[in-house]
Amino acid sequence: MLFMLIVKASKNSEGANLPDPELIEAMTKYNEELDKAGVRVAAKGLHPSSNGIRISYPKPGEKPIVMDGPFTETKELIAGFILIDVKSREEAIEWAMRMPDPQGHGEGQIELRQVFEAPELSGEQ
Repeated sequence: MLFMLIVKASKNSEGANLPDPELIEAMTKYNEELDKAGVRVAAKGLHPSSNGIRISYPKPGEKPIVMDGPFTETKELIAGFILIDVKSREEAIEWAMRMPDPQGHGEGQIELRQVFEAPELSGEQ
């Protein structure tokens, strides 16, 4: 089962502030634990939304609208993600609970979401 640990953005991450060395060390250790357990598929941080582009589809059938960042509401933005392949939802929650505060300032928030896999999308079982 694939799960994505979505690291929510904060004012700190949107300010393009690099994490403290202690947080970098803690996240490196966490990622090494994921690797050692054989569950990490991918893990990446994202540039701030000031470097982002948002494409929206306000009206069906019409041309999409392209907007350059930054985007103002940080609680709706993503700062990074880790994709894990685990045996159960409970195991995914256990791994998410082990992640250090991803912002390091008491601002961290992680959203855990299961990823649709090909058979689920096609209706096959």
